[in-house]
Amino acid sequence: MNVPFFHHRPVPETRARPVIGVLCCNEFSERPIQAVASRFIEPLRRISGATVLLVPALSDALDARALGDRLDGLLLTGSRSNVAASRYGGQSADDDRLDTQRDAVALALGAHMIERGRPVFGICRGLQELNVLFGGTLTRDLPDHQRREPDLAFDDLFEHAHEVTLVEDGILATSIGKTRVVVNSVHEQGIDRLGSGLAIEAIASDDGLVEAFSATPCGAPVVAVQWHPEWKVDASAEGHAFFRLIGDALRADCDVGFRLPG
Repeated sequence: MNVPFFHHRPVPETRARPVIGVLCCNEFSERPIQAVASRFIEPLRRISGATVLLVPALSDALDARALGDRLDGLLLTGSRSNVAASRYGGQSADDDRLDTQRDAVALALGAHMIERGRPVFGICRGLQELNVLFGGTLTRDLPDHQRREPDLAFDDLFEHAHEVTLVEDGILATSIGKTRVVVNSVHEQGIDRLGSGLAIEAIASDDGLVEAFSATPCGAPVVAVQWHPEWKVDASAEGHAFFRLIGDALRADCDVGFRLPG
């Protein structure tokens, strides 16, 4: 099991905040717009100590290489859409809510950031995108992972929760200081086959679904969770730990590494 460590150098007060890209979604209505929930942005500023740059999910308008060279890190957020089944050889469903441009930008920009040795983090859909990027597959056979009552209030979605077991000595267990935590459960897709080179960080205690993973393919961490650590983050020690981890990774520069135990 790879165990992360970060060597911190003191950050001078005059040093500019690191810049993290946060990928938007396409919201289609009478006036198509780029959108990202503010709850993802605020903890990055306050807890991670980062400056946020919103990245449009418009594949024709984005040069992933040019942008990736200017970012210190990337967060792939949750979304109301699903990753298209064509991206991982799966079967599409009639009720799939898709954002194919987000798929394209997430995979292209994520790949470039990883190749450049920059930290990349994923939340919910972001975990699913990264699993696909590493060659994994997804499933929608998750009847107990999201409430499906009609006309359910948005906030009530996040009241649905279950326990996850964190891998001992993994990056999340080390950061949180626990091996069992209760997390919200708001997702239609989940990991079917784990991508190549990804290390399991957490599994659902009831059904064994992989709920978090990590990797360091090019020297910087790739970490993703299926739950939403940004939701009511000030009431969640686990949420704070996740965003502190992002801040640590953004400031680690070339001093990020992994060591084998023992």
